[in-house]
Amino acid sequence: MQKNKLTLYIFIALILGVIVGYIYNANVINTYNNKVGAAETAIKIIDNKLVLLKDSTSANFKELKSQRIAQAKIRKVNDAIREDKVVYFTVLSDVFLRLIKMIVAPLVFTTLVVGVAKVGDIKAVGRIGGKTLLWFLSATLISLLLGMILINLFQPGREMHLMLPDSHLGSEIQKTSLSLKDFISHVFPKSFFESMSNNEILQIVVFALFFGVATAAIGEKGHIVVKAFDAIAHVILKITGYVMKLAPLAVFGAITAIVAKQGVGILSTYAIFIGEFYISLIILWLVIILAGFFVLKGRAFTLVNNIKDAMLIAFGTSTSEAAYPRVLIEMERFGCSNKIVSFVLPLGYSFNLDGSMMYMTFASLFLAQSYGIHLSIAQQLTMLLTLMLTSKGIAGVPRASLVVIAGTIAMFGIPEAGLALLIGIDPLLDMGRSATNVLGNAIATGVVSKWEGELSDGNPIPVEDLL
Repeated sequence: MQKNKLTLYIFIALILGVIVGYIYNANVINTYNNKVGAAETAIKIIDNKLVLLKDSTSANFKELKSQRIAQAKIRKVNDAIREDKVVYFTVLSDVFLRLIKMIVAPLVFTTLVVGVAKVGDIKAVGRIGGKTLLWFLSATLISLLLGMILINLFQPGREMHLMLPDSHLGSEIQKTSLSLKDFISHVFPKSFFESMSNNEILQIVVFALFFGVATAAIGEKGHIVVKAFDAIAHVILKITGYVMKLAPLAVFGAITAIVAKQGVGILSTYAIFIGEFYISLIILWLVIILAGFFVLKGRAFTLVNNIKDAMLIAFGTSTSEAAYPRVLIEMERFGCSNKIVSFVLPLGYSFNLDGSMMYMTFASLFLAQSYGIHLSIAQQLTMLLTLMLTSKGIAGVPRASLVVIAGTIAMFGIPEAGLALLIGIDPLLDMGRSATNVLGNAIATGVVSKWEGELSDGNPIPVEDLL
């Protein structure tokens, strides 16, 4: 499947997914959506009444608790039915994502070992790593700061006048907080095979760095390992070519399922927030591309054009991991050195999630605005730095952004219950975040390659011939 055709097919899949999802929602899912929505509204009303009752032994309190249990059961039953109704669409994306996960870990390991072994000098590895982390930290700060500035400019929380969950109630999102012990435990693997099976990219990177440096250190014997791993990497890239043929089907299934479940009602309710967030993402894209332009000059636009299908895959499947093999291939085709690509890209998937970073400040301050909580500039900057620290190393965690937000907002007096406002629209927002993460990592890889003098004029050979 030629590259331009793949992009076209993915785009067509996006459009068809929206159309089919809308029709399926209106004719099949809407009945269950209405029942789920009615149950959730009833639960909110009951919860607000329960908060006002001081005597938990009273008959009225017990009656309300019984009503809440009944409504929760209705919500659970209809939600399960709704999930069953879209399972035929979600299975398309699930198969694709499982195949991608099958590829990513061995691809990261083999390519990074080869790249580091070819660098050879541990000082060179440290130099490249230092430049990479400098770019990542700068991009993270800019993304968080831009999210903070734009949410204060747009003020969607004050304009939307949403019905708020009671501030005394909790949410179903599990909080996370980062301690030094947790961070170290997450970075350094206790078992390489466990890291591979769990797709812990950061841990695989750490082991691959040790393995690559040791391979280079043993000299002539290491050449055999490098040659073998290089061959294995090319085999995996060939498998990638086969898997990518399923990308349009995966995008169609994922988009159809999201639209079918959410419907257009949620778009009208949250139109301001969703619209302003995507405007913010476009501004972030311009900032990222402009930063790349200062280093790569006009080739920055060529790079964006090369990765557009990878961004579409990430957008359609709501995960940047799905685009990793494609981005790796495109970066080498763009002219980046294999050793740079193999080093920078895996690190980026743990430390350079630009779209997710912007969303964290954007969403956290949106909740503060919705509850009428004023945070000073100093408090907002403190939140920004807190999010920067707590977000590292959470790539691959389900609903990672919401998990980090849940662990941060309580520090600033923002009710955790407010997360209920975001849960329904999070899949729609995650699509844009994932595509932005791909763009940020691709630009970072190109920039570091240029800094290291490892950027050639590019490979005119079609992608399919490299697979």
